[in-house]
Amino acid sequence: MSKPAPLNDVVARVTERIAERSRDRRAAYLARLESAGGKPRRHRLGCANLAHAFAACGANDKAALRGETQPSIGIVTAYNDMLSAHQPYERYPAMIRESVRAAGGVAQVAGGVPAMCDGVTQGYEGMELSLFSRDVIALATGVALSHATFDGVLCLGICDKIVPGLMIGALAFGHLPTIFVPAGPMPSGLSNADKAKARQLYAQGKVGREELLDAESKSYHAPGTCTFYGTANTNQMLMEIMGLHLPGASFVNPNTPLRDTLTDAAARRVVAMTGPGTGTPIGRIVDERALVNGIVGLLATGGSTNHTLHIPAIAAAAGIELNWQDFADLSAVVPLLARVYPNGSADVNRFHQAGGMPFVIGQLIDAGLVHTDISTILDEGGLEPYRSMPGLDAEGSLAWTRSATEQSGDPTVVATTAAPFAAEGGLRVLSGNLGRGVIKISAVKPEHRLVEAPARVFDSQEAVQAAFKAGELDRDVVVVVRYQGPGANGMPELHKLTPPLGVLQDKGFKVALVTDGRMSGASGKVPAAIHVTPEVKAGGPLGRVRDGDVLRLDAEAGTLEALVDAAEWESRGAPPPPSEDAAHGCGRELFALFRASAGGAENGASVLNLLGG
Repeated sequence: MSKPAPLNDVVARVTERIAERSRDRRAAYLARLESAGGKPRRHRLGCANLAHAFAACGANDKAALRGETQPSIGIVTAYNDMLSAHQPYERYPAMIRESVRAAGGVAQVAGGVPAMCDGVTQGYEGMELSLFSRDVIALATGVALSHATFDGVLCLGICDKIVPGLMIGALAFGHLPTIFVPAGPMPSGLSNADKAKARQLYAQGKVGREELLDAESKSYHAPGTCTFYGTANTNQMLMEIMGLHLPGASFVNPNTPLRDTLTDAAARRVVAMTGPGTGTPIGRIVDERALVNGIVGLLATGGSTNHTLHIPAIAAAAGIELNWQDFADLSAVVPLLARVYPNGSADVNRFHQAGGMPFVIGQLIDAGLVHTDISTILDEGGLEPYRSMPGLDAEGSLAWTRSATEQSGDPTVVATTAAPFAAEGGLRVLSGNLGRGVIKISAVKPEHRLVEAPARVFDSQEAVQAAFKAGELDRDVVVVVRYQGPGANGMPELHKLTPPLGVLQDKGFKVALVTDGRMSGASGKVPAAIHVTPEVKAGGPLGRVRDGDVLRLDAEAGTLEALVDAAEWESRGAPPPPSEDAAHGCGRELFALFRASAGGAENGASVLNLLGG
C-alpha cells in the first residue's frame, strides 16, 4: 500500500481557517452534544411515554424495548413511489427491521419527510417550493427524532434537497450515530447526450411533443436515481467522501443482491455503533475536515452547483462556518478527475464501473488532497477504507477489494491526479461589480468560458422562452434573469433555459446566463453565472443592469462585470418590481414563511436555524 502524500498546504490552510472562524460556534455545538449523551435514551422517559413508544410493536420487540440493553434504531425515510430514486425504499423498512433484529436491536420508522422531484416541477410553479423543501425536510427529520427514544438512526434519502435536509435535521440530534443508506441509480437508458439533443430539437420546433416524450421516457425509465451527475448523485458522492455511507455504496443499482446486502450491512453497522465505547455520532463525524473533504470531492468530480448552497448550510447545522472563498481557494489546487454527464458523455453507472468513488478517493488520498484522519461510520481506518470497492464473494457475502480500484477502468471517465482532465476543480467563484456568483466550468468548453456581449434583462424564465421563440435572442447575448433569489421567489432552478440557450450557442453566438437564481445541478454547456449575491430583491447590483449594457463573464479569470461607466453605474436606482405574472407561483402562503427569513446564497440560502440551540 502506497503511503499517502502529506496534506496539501492549501487544503491544510483552508481547514485551519474554517476551524478558527468556527471555534466558538463549534464548541457550543459540541457542548450541546455532550449534554445530550447517555444510553439507552428511552430509559430517561416516563413509563407512559415509553409505553406509547413501543405500543405498536410485536411481542418480541416490545420485550426488547422494555429492557435496558438492546438498542433502538430510528428510520427516517423519504420514501414515495412517485420519485424513481425513492421508490426502492418501499422495501427497506421491512428489510432493515429484520437486519437490526438479527444484530440484536429493534428498528422503527420514526417518521417520513417530503420528497419532491425537481424533474417534475422544473420550469413550473412548484419549483418555487423546491429550496424551501430542504428546510421543511430538516424540520420533519427533527420531528421524527424528537421522541428521544432512539440510540441510532438510519436516513433513507437520495435526491436534491432531501439529503441536505436530512443532514441538517440529523445534526440537530448530532449525539446519535447515524448512517445514510442509498438506493442507487437506475440502469442506463437512452444516453444523456441523445436526451439533450432531443430537447434542443424540440426547442427549435424540429420535433414534436411525442418525439420528445419518447426520448425522455427512454432516459428516465426505471426505479433508481437519474443517471446524470446532478445534485442527487452529487449528494451520494458527498455522503461517501464524508464517511456517512458504507464504502463504495453510492452507485450500486437498486433491487440487486449487492444493493440489498449493503443495506443489510448498514443496518447491522448502526446497531454496532450503539455499543459502549463505539460509534462516533454524526455531530462529531461532520467536522471541518470532513466538510473540506466534501468540497474537494465536489470539485474533483465536477459536481452540482447546488452544493455551494447546501454544504455551507450543512456546516452551519454542525456549528461550522464555511464561505465561497473556501470553495474558491480549494478549487485552485483540486484537479478534475471525473467526466460524467454533463461534464462528459458517461453516466454514473459507467463512472462506477470505471472505479467510481473508491478510485477518486484513492487518487485524492495519494495526492494529499483530502484529510485521511477523519472519523467515519466505520470507527477505524479514517478515509482509507473508502478506496475499496464492495462486491459479493463466492458465498454471497459482502467483501471490499482494493484491487478493483488500483487503476482507472476507463481513463476517459475517471482520471489520475497525475493526468487529470483539468488542473483545477469543476466549480469557480466569480466576482465583480455585478456581485458574487458561482459557475460550473467543467461542462463548458474552454472557447465558451469568456463571453462579452450586450445584456437582455428578464424577470422570469417564461419571458426568456417567449423571446427565444420570437427570434429576439438570435445574436451575441448575456441573458440576465433577475428576481430569482431566495427572498424573491424561492430561488427556483432555471434548467429549462439550457436547451434554448444551447441552440443559440450552437448557432455560433456568444451566449451566457447571469442570474440570482439557480440552474440545475446538471447545468450544461452554456456558461451560467448563478446564485449571484446579493440578490436583486435585496438591492443587489444585478438589478442595475439595463438592456444593451455590455457584460463580461470570464470564467477563467473569475470575473463578472458590467462594462458601464462607473459614475453612470452608481447613479442607477433600483429596478422596478417584477410584474405579477412573473411571480405567479403556487403555495404563496407557505412560501411567505420562507421568504421572510431567507438568507443569501453565500450563506446557504437557509432560513432561520429553527433547530439550533
